Amino acid sequence: MLIGITGGIGSGKSRVAAYWARCFQLERIDLDAICRKLLKPGQPGWLALKESHNYRFFTAEGLLDRQRFRAELFSDQVLRDEIDAMLHPLARAQMHRQYLRAKKYPVLVEIPLLFEAGWEQDVDRIVVVYASQEIRCNRIVHRDKVSIRDAEQAMSIQWPLRCKIKGADHCIDNSASWFHTCMQVMHLGRHYAKMLAGKKG
Repeated sequence: MLIGITGGIGSGKSRVAAYWARCFQLERIDLDAICRKLLKPGQPGWLALKESHNYRFFTAEGLLDRQRFRAELFSDQVLRDEIDAMLHPLARAQMHRQYLRAKKYPVLVEIPLLFEAGWEQDVDRIVVVYASQEIRCNRIVHRDKVSIRDAEQAMSIQWPLRCKIKGADHCIDNSASWFHTCMQVMHLGRHYAKMLAGKKG
């Protein structure tokens, strides 16, 4: 079983996925980490970006200028679509390779743009982590050291959380205390553990 964990930027899905994996000793696949690796010098994503945009997004040392790259992605829909079409197939293939190498199930995979990318059929269950827009905005401002305007722009380019919640099998409310979130994660983790145990039986 492959459980897709998603949500909006600032909703806390990474923290939830890490806690879930740690508590139940599960393997966790992080699509953001895969994409970062793909954009390292000499990697397939880096080569594809260099070929399509020359050195527009790179430093003199050949490293990706992540701050500039991020800023232009958030402000340019055409560029976002182009980069997604370039990176998503590479990331998707790597995700499935990691899943097939897993030694224990379920496997958790954190996919920030699961719905936006149309990857619903790539996972067996979808869990959406959510929080209010105000809370998410504050988290982004403090975490990324950006302005409220930049945080709101980052949220606006993703699907509204209410739409993601409608497409989820389960949801985790990460608006209150971390203890409250952890209790939900433990409950859901036990639910999936029992489900898999039943299938094995």
